Amino acid sequence: MRLVFFVVLSLMLLFIDARFKYLESTRKVVSIVIYPFQRLTALPGMAWQQIAVHFETQGHLLQENSQMRQQRSQDLVQLKLLEVVQNENAQLHRLLEMPQRINYLMQMAEIVYVERDVFKRKILVNKGAQANVLLGQIVMDDIGIVGQVTRVYPWLSEVTLVTDKDHAVPVEIMRNGIRAVVFGAGNISEMALRYMPVSSDIQSGDVLVTSGIDGTYPQGLPVAKVVSIERNPAYPFAKIVCAPMAGVDRHRHLLIVAGAPQLPPRPEPEAAEEKPKFADKRKSP
Repeated sequence: MRLVFFVVLSLMLLFIDARFKYLESTRKVVSIVIYPFQRLTALPGMAWQQIAVHFETQGHLLQENSQMRQQRSQDLVQLKLLEVVQNENAQLHRLLEMPQRINYLMQMAEIVYVERDVFKRKILVNKGAQANVLLGQIVMDDIGIVGQVTRVYPWLSEVTLVTDKDHAVPVEIMRNGIRAVVFGAGNISEMALRYMPVSSDIQSGDVLVTSGIDGTYPQGLPVAKVVSIERNPAYPFAKIVCAPMAGVDRHRHLLIVAGAPQLPPRPEPEAAEEKPKFADKRKSP
């Protein structure tokens, strides 16, 4: 009976509320009263959700930050490689323009090996006898002289750098035409201009170019630049230190000057004058 009574009462209240809206004000009052309790009961769930979102967001940011750092490192490597390729392409472009500026036959070669001995300034290039490379030919880059071919193999050639110890190159000073000989000092960035008197007209910054009087190096190719001069009256010669102008330790591609300078023919020795024949003064019997 109780169940039936309360069921009937509930249905009547539902009908009256739906039809006449008598319980709307009661519902508002009740909702206002129970709202703080609803918020209190929802706080643990909201706090847990906020904590989960915080840690999830932090983990995502850390992972994204790590990926961005890795991508940045890869981009830096790619940028460096691109810079190297651009520099190499620029140097190759300048090398291709060299035969147009210098009237000599040239062929391009690539460095495949560098001498490990610190006391030897030599390299090996990928052109040898099969490419008609000969002993004594000059090797240069887009700036100036790098070295000279000192040994030829079937598919490789050994090049002695101008900075090799006591390697000599006849030069002249571009400013005043004074001829001299510059020697390698065994240091990749240093050469020496020897046997120049203290009173020689040489200044810091003077450019030394090949003189061409040895018949090996073409005339007018840059070799070195004077960087320091020490003049001591107690010594007959000045101490002159030079720096090579070519990138003897920076480039992979070089030019081998295939054509030797055209020198005038060597004069033939004069024929010995015939001695006059003296008549036999002896009288025949």
